[in-house]
Amino acid sequence: MLRSTGRRVPGLAVVLALAAVAVPLGRLVPVVGGPVFGIVLGVLAGLLVPALRSDLCRPGYTFASKTLLQSSIVVLGTGLSLQQVVHVGGSSLPVMLGTLAIALGGAWLFGRLLGVRGDTQTLIGVGTAICGASAIAATTAAINPKRSSVAYALATIFTFNVVAVLTFPPLGHLLGLSPEAFGLWAGTAINDTSSVVAAGYAYSQEAGDQALVVKLTRSLMLVPIVLALVFLKSRRDARTSAAAARLPWRKLVPLFLIGFLAAAGLRTAGLVPVGWLPALSLIGTFLITAALVAIGLSLRPKELRDTGPRPLLLGAILWVLVAAGSLAIQSFS
Repeated sequence: MLRSTGRRVPGLAVVLALAAVAVPLGRLVPVVGGPVFGIVLGVLAGLLVPALRSDLCRPGYTFASKTLLQSSIVVLGTGLSLQQVVHVGGSSLPVMLGTLAIALGGAWLFGRLLGVRGDTQTLIGVGTAICGASAIAATTAAINPKRSSVAYALATIFTFNVVAVLTFPPLGHLLGLSPEAFGLWAGTAINDTSSVVAAGYAYSQEAGDQALVVKLTRSLMLVPIVLALVFLKSRRDARTSAAAARLPWRKLVPLFLIGFLAAAGLRTAGLVPVGWLPALSLIGTFLITAALVAIGLSLRPKELRDTGPRPLLLGAILWVLVAAGSLAIQSFS
């Protein structure tokens, strides 16, 4: 046990040092965010200092990219109050479910047409459908995708988050959207929380408040999506390895997902003091960023070059479909 822990120290030290740089950068430039800075710094550090990719550091990177990633999802659960979900209720649920179906269905269809399949297709679809980097992190913790797939999904989400923050407020005014309608649009069609906040409050205080609550409620969609992905992956692995068809519940319900729901339950019960929330949010962001630093350090540029620009095109198509679909569903609700 001690030997295993000791082997992780060099890699973890590198990861935590880079994460300590990435998180403040993310707070300075919230549209980019700490997780994106983290994976970029990890890739750059690995390119500039090849020794950081040695076998000495690998155990620490593996620990960070799995255990820290799963822990981050549990911590971020404290930011979700189930009372908020009930409060938002029926008015936003049709739009959230509709845009979820559009994103996942579009990822399946256009991913096939563009030749973007497997992990990359799944991560871009889930990241667009639910909550950007957090959804990608939860999916990564559940299905253990390729490093290049994670990098491409994050790059895609980041690109269209920036476009959304710049274009949504003027488009909302052009369309004459009410603050409530704009908040619902931003909360369902923009991915990362920081970008939702930036666009919502740029429109108005009321729109920002609405967008944030919708976005937090949308995050709860992680639970059924991750459970479905784990189930499908477990069944596929069982067939591949000729294992028994019956799967243990621990493989179907990841512990980090139980932790996420437990954390949300504690917040709902009032057992998480409001004064703790900023610190818990920062801890969760730091853990996600550290995990993505580790993924960046392990990434090989050739893995990205081999895939080409098609994932970005898939992300663009999904972004347009979800943005247009959110407005269309609102108009018919």
